[in-house]
Amino acid sequence: MFDLPRLTARGVILSLLVSNHPARPTSAQIVRAAGVFGISESAARVALTRLVSGGDLTRTRDGFHLSEPLRERRQRVLHEIEQGTRPWNGDWEMAVVVGAGRDPGDRAALRVRLSRLRLAELREGVWLRPANLTRPLELKDAPVEVMTGAPGRDPGEFLASLWDLPAWEAESARLLTLMGLAQSTVDRFTVAAAIVRHLLEDPVLPPELRPDPWSADLVHAMWRAYQREFVSIPGVGHAD
Repeated sequence: MFDLPRLTARGVILSLLVSNHPARPTSAQIVRAAGVFGISESAARVALTRLVSGGDLTRTRDGFHLSEPLRERRQRVLHEIEQGTRPWNGDWEMAVVVGAGRDPGDRAALRVRLSRLRLAELREGVWLRPANLTRPLELKDAPVEVMTGAPGRDPGEFLASLWDLPAWEAESARLLTLMGLAQSTVDRFTVAAAIVRHLLEDPVLPPELRPDPWSADLVHAMWRAYQREFVSIPGVGHAD
């Protein structure tokens, strides 16, 4: 009914460890908690083994904990979901890619980096957004020129080129409806995972530029509410 990606043992276990960080649960505790999401004991134990061998989890005498890269990723995702904003004065941020001859890997990495800053591509090599975010544009080491100013054009013309706002709003409405219908732990977790992916693509528009309707605030509120209900791992302690 929900038409969302199916849960995997790996995804469930990582989500449990992320949500219960800095707890260090034992394998038995993780297996029992994963069972709430329909993950079999054998699948959970195989996933744990692979997560350790792949460097995602570390096993110590007192239990499992997230690797340093995953802890950093956790903080980055939380930060990216909850973007700090400020009143918009009409200015736009622009990042123009300069130079040529970069390999495809470098170009792809730069695109990801610009997207994480919530910039959107107007045309090849030209990225911009309303200057209403408090995060810095940390691009001094990147092959881009950064500037801020008024575009001299109707902002509505930019918005239609930068983001598919009707599609984003339609997905917001769909996810809000699905979470309202979801009753089981598995269904609510599945919808919540989709909400995370959706919020990471939120253009974070200033109120002056938001279409009507615009459900971003409702989706963020639903995500925060879900964090309070997410299944904890029974019996774990917080080690650090």
